[in-house]
Amino acid sequence: MKFFAKSVASASLAVAVFAAAPASAQVQGNIGVVNIPLAIAQTNALRTAFQQVGTTYQTQITTIQQRQQQIETLLTQLDTNRDGGLDEAEQAAAQATPQWQQIQQIEQEVGQLSNQIDLARVYALEQILRQYSPVLQQVVTQNQVQMVITPDAVIYSAPAADMTTKIVAALNTAVPSVQTTPPAGWQPSRQSVSVYQQVQQIFAIAQQQQAQQAQQQTPPAQQPSGR
Repeated sequence: MKFFAKSVASASLAVAVFAAAPASAQVQGNIGVVNIPLAIAQTNALRTAFQQVGTTYQTQITTIQQRQQQIETLLTQLDTNRDGGLDEAEQAAAQATPQWQQIQQIEQEVGQLSNQIDLARVYALEQILRQYSPVLQQVVTQNQVQMVITPDAVIYSAPAADMTTKIVAALNTAVPSVQTTPPAGWQPSRQSVSVYQQVQQIFAIAQQQQAQQAQQQTPPAQQPSGR
């Protein structure tokens, strides 16, 4: 069974030090907005830890890439109408082929290798996440904030209400570094897995944006001029 096979519902993290106010109540004082996954993703400790995991598990990462290429090759062999995908008829026919059995075996191997990498990353993330509540309380007290909400609960807020950067700075001080080797038998909390999935989405979007910017900055190839 794959470690991350079941998707964990992306539940917003509850801020334990605050109670929800009734809808009819008026909040007296400052209200802060914190993007928790973004704050965790921007910490120095997590970025360094992810780089360390990439180095430690380079063999696994290379193997995963090779196995994914093998899967693509096998899928191409099963694509009988050569349309770049497997329709229902092709999928049904493929299940009786040696290629399909090989794909299942490769996917199982990829899942096991990916779980090793994910486990190390979540272990690093969870160490930072454990410090989030005390850090939040510290920032709230310093800025005299009466309520903290997440961005998905906001219709409008002034830029000054965003405390994410302040949380990142406080976390960098509280957790300058983390370990990336989980102890034997360690299992992450559901909350850590949920935040990890959101952090992975943040990194993926950032990579897409960087790729798009690189394409926009690349000048088009000049056509040879004719005589």
